[in-house]
Amino acid sequence: MSNRDTSIDPRLLESARKEFMEKGFIKAELKTICENAKITTGAVYKRYKGKEELFSAVVEEAVSTLDRFVSERTDVDFSSMSDEEVRNTWIMNEKYILDMFRILWDIREEFVLLLEKSAGTVHENFGHDFAFRMTHAYTQYYEEAKKRNIAKAKITDQEMHVLCTIFWTAVYEPFIHKMSWREIEEHCKVLCRFLDWKKAVGIMD
Repeated sequence: MSNRDTSIDPRLLESARKEFMEKGFIKAELKTICENAKITTGAVYKRYKGKEELFSAVVEEAVSTLDRFVSERTDVDFSSMSDEEVRNTWIMNEKYILDMFRILWDIREEFVLLLEKSAGTVHENFGHDFAFRMTHAYTQYYEEAKKRNIAKAKITDQEMHVLCTIFWTAVYEPFIHKMSWREIEEHCKVLCRFLDWKKAVGIMD
């Protein structure tokens, strides 16, 4: 029994990444991916059921990273948090936001694939779904702040979704527009000035 040639995998995924990035999932051609990777279509079908499963393999690590990102902000034990800690979660801390941009920078190509090139795959609503999941996380923090009489503003679920969508669009766009890291650092400063969550949810000094 012959051993599977694992040397094919990196160049197949790299070729697929480039083709999906250039043309998007729908227009990307498996034939071109194979030619650029210097492999046969048969070698692809030994590894993946088809083009969509190959796309999922390309973005798999990014999806896992983003799932962890959401989970860490959703699965929170508020009983262990002081009022001051709950209050501080609403401060647009430049260092914290830049750390978030760093996470996305490390997966920037796959992140753009998920946001802009995934139509026709199970990931085609990724941007909307991610904003929805983060809205759920923010709503939990808001409700906790309201319960503790820290947040004074009344914000509906719909309004929170709109605010979170605005925020995450401002996070997505630098990657879609291929900003350099230096440009993202400057954008982070502007974003922290532009969106004041503390005022939005009515936390007074």
